[in-house]
Order: sequence, then C-alpha cells, then structure tokens
Amino acid sequence: MSTPSTTVTSRICLDVLGSARARRERYVGEWIPEPLPEPAEWLTGRPVDPADRVTLDESINMAFLVMLESMTPAERVTFILHDVFRYPFGEVAEIVGRTPAACRQLASSARRRVQAAQAPTTPATRQADVVRAFKQAWEAKDIEALIGLLDPAATAIADGGGLVNALLRSVEGSEQIARYTVDITGRAPGMTMLERTVNGRPGLVAQRDGVTVMVIAFDIVGDRINQIWAVRNPEKLRPWTTA
Repeated sequence: MSTPSTTVTSRICLDVLGSARARRERYVGEWIPEPLPEPAEWLTGRPVDPADRVTLDESINMAFLVMLESMTPAERVTFILHDVFRYPFGEVAEIVGRTPAACRQLASSARRRVQAAQAPTTPATRQADVVRAFKQAWEAKDIEALIGLLDPAATAIADGGGLVNALLRSVEGSEQIARYTVDITGRAPGMTMLERTVNGRPGLVAQRDGVTVMVIAFDIVGDRINQIWAVRNPEKLRPWTTA
C-alpha cells in the first residue's frame, strides 16, 4: 500500500521532471545528459566491486540515460513505481492522477523504451579498441578510416548549451560525421584527445592547455559506432575539471 510520503514524493518528482522537460524545450541546441567520469572512487576512494560495477555501468551509460529522458514524467514515475517498486496499478493511478488503464499504457510504453535501449552490449575491451581506433583516425585526419568505424546510419549530437560553439542539430551518416570530425581538428589546434571512461564505457576527453573542453560518449554495436554524444557545455563538464 502506498504511504502519504510515497504519494507526496512521487508528485514532487512529477513536478520536477515536468519543469526539467520544459527547460529542455527552451534549451539552445541539442540537450545531452551530463557525462559522468569514472565512478570507482566518487564517494569512498575505493574501487567499486566488480559485481556492482556491471549494474552501475549499465544504469549510467549514455544510451540508457538518453532513453530515460525520452520518457514523459508520467511514464517514468509509473514505470518506477510499478516495474521497480511493484506498486499495483490501482495505487499508481491514485499517485499520478491517472486511471489504472492509462497507467498500464504508460508502463507498457516505458517498458518498450527500456527494452529497445537494452541492445546486446559489445564487450568493453572491444569497445575500447573501437574508440582507440576512432581517436587515432581522428588525430590522423583519416576520413576513410573514420567512415569505416562508423555505422552508415550513425548519428552525432553536440551539446554546447548556447554557452560555447556547437552544432545546433545532429549530424547523420558516417561520411558526414567523419568529415565534421576532421573539420573540428582544423578549427581547434592544440586539442589533445585522451581515452577515458565516460558513463561507465570507453570514451574520449578533449583538452586544450590541460583544460577539459569536450567529453565524448559512444554507443557501439559490434565493430561500429552508431551514436556519438559530444558534450561541450562547460556547466556539464565541471566534474571533469576537478577529477
């Protein structure tokens, strides 16, 4: 049975998620969740247990976070209450202010999103190899090599938040992404690319004069990159400037 505190907390979450969604609709350019650095020593200074690491990495990987953000506030709260905390739809309906039938539809929609985001994961070592090859091809300005590492239908998104220069729309297609990547190198001399763990998976960090200016997360299926998220918004890079 739901408690008054559960109801109040859930409704606060609905309000907060609704406000965040409204802010993102006013956001300049593309919006990407904040990139997270290696979590092993965030709180304790001690390495994360390997068994916990698998669950943690899957819950913070960029593709999963982007999927969560694609849910409506009602979808997310309904999914958490029913599928995670096992509240019956009758109680969920009272909390979110919908009918039980509507809540079933919301949970079903959220479930489909989660299942779609849980594609077979390429082993971490192979992901690291692909990211390393991408970095080397980028540094060599090798367009053909970059194209070979990208899925033909790949998409790249940049988030500058209106605070720094960044593409306002996504770049689609392997050749277009490869050419844009090489173009960045020409417009940002002195940029150094570092291999780092980003949201629990192999990624890249770009620095200029020792300062992090961009963090890049990848979604890799097999031997190809099918999604790139490049965060340049300095407000979202704060954890990387102190790490």
